[in-house]
Amino acid sequence: MFTRKDLIKLIIPLIIEQLLAVTVGMADSMMVARVGEAAVSGVSLVDTLNVLLIGLFGAMATGGAVVSAQFLGQKNDKAACSAGEQLLVTILALSLILMVFALLFGDGILTLLFGNVSSDVMVNARTYLFYSALSFPFIAIYNACAALFRSMGNSKVSMTIALIMNLINIVGNAILIFGFGMGVAGAAIATLISRMVGAAILYVLLKNKKHAIHLEAIRYFRINIIMIKRILRIGVPNGLENSAFQIGKILVQGIVAGLGTSAITANAIAGTVAGLGVLPGSAIGLALITVVGRCVGAGEFDLVKRYTIRLMKIAHICMAIINVFLIFMIPVILKLYGLTEGTAKIASDLMIYHCILATFLWPLSFALPNALRAANDVKFTMWISMISMWVWRIGFSYVLVVLFDAGVLGVWIAMTIDWLFRSVFFVTRLMKEKYRSITMI
Repeated sequence: MFTRKDLIKLIIPLIIEQLLAVTVGMADSMMVARVGEAAVSGVSLVDTLNVLLIGLFGAMATGGAVVSAQFLGQKNDKAACSAGEQLLVTILALSLILMVFALLFGDGILTLLFGNVSSDVMVNARTYLFYSALSFPFIAIYNACAALFRSMGNSKVSMTIALIMNLINIVGNAILIFGFGMGVAGAAIATLISRMVGAAILYVLLKNKKHAIHLEAIRYFRINIIMIKRILRIGVPNGLENSAFQIGKILVQGIVAGLGTSAITANAIAGTVAGLGVLPGSAIGLALITVVGRCVGAGEFDLVKRYTIRLMKIAHICMAIINVFLIFMIPVILKLYGLTEGTAKIASDLMIYHCILATFLWPLSFALPNALRAANDVKFTMWISMISMWVWRIGFSYVLVVLFDAGVLGVWIAMTIDWLFRSVFFVTRLMKEKYRSITMI
């Protein structure tokens, strides 16, 4: 169903898009770092919450992408278009609810979770959360439209828009942070504007009827409960899994917050750089939704495992190359942040540890389950992910940090134990081909 050329056209833009997505976070943190470590810490704490809420949009977008891809595999373009329209309405409604929730209760949540941080860190966190919440509807629309283009095998469009968004974000940072001295607020406003532009462009492009999946005029829109249920069938378990995962990360972040500003800053910077090391795996994970979804829709179950193994090999090779490069670049990266010697040492240790372990375990624990989700095996991935997160990552973070005084590195060791557990179960599930007996969309 997919030639080597088809896979290259799908994967390369996805890798570039993931790279651009990571650079948004790096640009924010590097530029904000010039304001001070308290600013970096405040942004990192809010980003932990943002990833939780924005992850819900990604989960819904995945549900819509799987449904659309399967309909395209069935050669049912009309149903694929309907799925796209229902996805946009559902995800917009969800984003508006979460935006209002964050604006009303954000301060209280920050105090509850991170009340032990210094006052200057908390002030920056509250500022960043306010503007971040305003961007939720736009990032939701962007995620949905990008997912629909990827379902069609067209990842070049979302890559191009991601480039535009990055340029807007970086230029906006430079003007608002350095030109107007707005600090954290400047970084947040620049990100808000970039997301508004990206969402608007992708929405307009998806109106083009030349695309297999396109949007009709608003006056023709009707709520399709059956189609929404199909999307939610994939999106809700995926959303619950993602929420449990991110809530777990917030709780772990609370443990890190108690270790002091140096630990928070080092953890934030290492986490941002770690995003570069896993981006090929993230790209392959997105590609698997399209490839496996189309195979399942066409009833070509023999191709599911074949394409999954092929793409996983590519993910491991690409991640090995990029992580070796990152290890050599760590001294240069740390200089860009202008950290104190103690903070730089902690960040360096975390980065080296992540680069080595992620190469072997990350694709199996986070990219591979997308193949299972695209084949409707969403409940299994949900339960394994939730159990692994709460037992291994959270439980062992507490044991290593609080009981054995392992510092912030203990959190990262617990994280890789979580990866190992997931990998064993997901690989076993793929080999058993349980997806053959699961009811199709």
